[in-house]
Amino acid sequence: SGSMAGFTVWDYVVFAAMLLVSAVIGVYYAFAGGGQKTSKDFLMGGRSMSALPVALSLTASFMSAVTVLGTPAEIYRYGAIFCIFAITYGLVVLCSAEIFLPVFYKLGITSTYEYLELRFNKYLRLCGTILFIIQTASKPQSCSTLYTGIVIYAPALALNQVTGFDLWGAVVATGVVCTFYCTLGGLKAVVWTDVFQVGIMVAGFSSVIIRAVVVQEGIGHIVNDSYYGGRLNFWDFNPNPLQRHTFWTIVIGGTFTWTGIYGVNQSQVQRYIACKSRFHAKVSLYINLVGLWAILACAALCGLALYSIYKDCDPWTAKQVSAPDQLMPYLVLDILHDFPGLPGLFVASAYSGTLSTVSSSINALAAVTVEDLIKPYFRSLSEKKLSWISMGMSLFYGGVCIAMAALASLLGALLQAALSIFGMVGGPLLGLFALGILCSFANGIGAFVGLVTGFVVSLWVGIGAQIYPPLPERTKPLPLSTAGCNISLGNLTFTENPLTTVFNTSTAERPALADNWYSLSYLYFSTVGTLITVVVGIIISLLTGGLKQSTDRKFLLTKEDFLSNFSWSNSETPEKVEVLSMRTSTVAAEGTDNPAFSHIEMDVASNNNKVNGLHI
Repeated sequence: SGSMAGFTVWDYVVFAAMLLVSAVIGVYYAFAGGGQKTSKDFLMGGRSMSALPVALSLTASFMSAVTVLGTPAEIYRYGAIFCIFAITYGLVVLCSAEIFLPVFYKLGITSTYEYLELRFNKYLRLCGTILFIIQTASKPQSCSTLYTGIVIYAPALALNQVTGFDLWGAVVATGVVCTFYCTLGGLKAVVWTDVFQVGIMVAGFSSVIIRAVVVQEGIGHIVNDSYYGGRLNFWDFNPNPLQRHTFWTIVIGGTFTWTGIYGVNQSQVQRYIACKSRFHAKVSLYINLVGLWAILACAALCGLALYSIYKDCDPWTAKQVSAPDQLMPYLVLDILHDFPGLPGLFVASAYSGTLSTVSSSINALAAVTVEDLIKPYFRSLSEKKLSWISMGMSLFYGGVCIAMAALASLLGALLQAALSIFGMVGGPLLGLFALGILCSFANGIGAFVGLVTGFVVSLWVGIGAQIYPPLPERTKPLPLSTAGCNISLGNLTFTENPLTTVFNTSTAERPALADNWYSLSYLYFSTVGTLITVVVGIIISLLTGGLKQSTDRKFLLTKEDFLSNFSWSNSETPEKVEVLSMRTSTVAAEGTDNPAFSHIEMDVASNNNKVNGLHI
């Protein structure tokens, strides 16, 4: 183990180059095309993005460092059943593109929570917004300030303990660069830096996979080892909802959990609404699906390579690393230490994951704050001012995220527990939107009672599961061996990983609920929340006279929305015109002194076939 070298100069150079390119993209979009004139330019890229960059950007923000470090370790410990998520992603993208996207796109909204006010009332919009800002949606992709702190800190810690890569240098550098390009370049910068970062992530993954295949003399060996180690456990059709990962928990539970992220989460919706036409928006989601599959395949191969290389000597049991998410950096240093710059590339890819997640969070938080908390209450603000306020919000949330990372280092375990509890909120929110879009008779009262009930039940399961974690026979970790180890354990010192849970109650005092209700697979938490919200919402709406109200068709998913897929060339136009007739004239709100010099007039030459930034 003496050969485990630290980081070389080249590794730092590669890492710095990645940060630099990201910053340059931000500067470019701050000035390109006349800069960010309106808050709409800043928050939605002027609704002129095309499908490919948006698709890659969705993939990037979906892949945080948690994916780069966590998924391979997950497959190493629990086997390749995680790959069943490929089916889940397909279903999620289908739901998002065919149910939620058409409604959001034809309404032309900036914040998804605007929809709640249009469809129900402004109190529900406030509920949605506040829930979002505190914790936001669920699991790895949330864009809450809370979450983002951990997203910045956890990978920094894992990489620091294995490679000796400077901890706070990395945290502050990523936070500052991220805030920098979000504040200057707005959504366009976020999208294009994401495109660059996806490239880096794939490069980092491939370097590990290729080198591992060379070390193990062919991919056949890796697959073979994995097969005999029981790591290729793809099909487990056990219907028991308490089992952590089975085919059913992943396909059903996973679909609900991730639709809450892809269908209705601000940071994702904001991207595909920024596309220049609805066709582009749908295509971006479907291309993004290919990206998700590619990333999943990379992570799975890395996990199997991890197993194949360490099948006789598991570094985690042998106390070489102090937490499973340090396995990937350990492997990288182990097999790539002869190639200067490549470990740096891997670290850059892990941080690219962090950057892309954090930047989408910052942009989404800025959008929600401006659209839902500032615009409705200060109507007199000009577009120029709003665009400055949006930048200010980006700066503010960037600062908050760095502060949260510092907090995460002090209160790691508490924050982690708080998060997993808050993560349950994705379910009820998804249920709320589903009620609005799919049930014409749902009304504000029903929706509110449904949301509260779903929220309470989710919190109940969530807190229960935190206090009484499920027993190992429910999670089914696969055996790891240290038989082939011949290392002395004296030469490596590690600080204990702070991100482990606080509550450890002895098995003696587990109530009956703990082994049934609280041991529910974590993927079903969202599902329970969504279903309860929808069912309660429907019942209460029917009781409070929901059938008597007339809901405007454009707030619902109609069969025209679905049929227009097959005749998109001619159905595209009427929809867009509807958007314009619905909103008040934005030109009037400009408040520039001399109309001849307003930038809207100046752009006529290039925008003669667009109205309000939309192709007609």
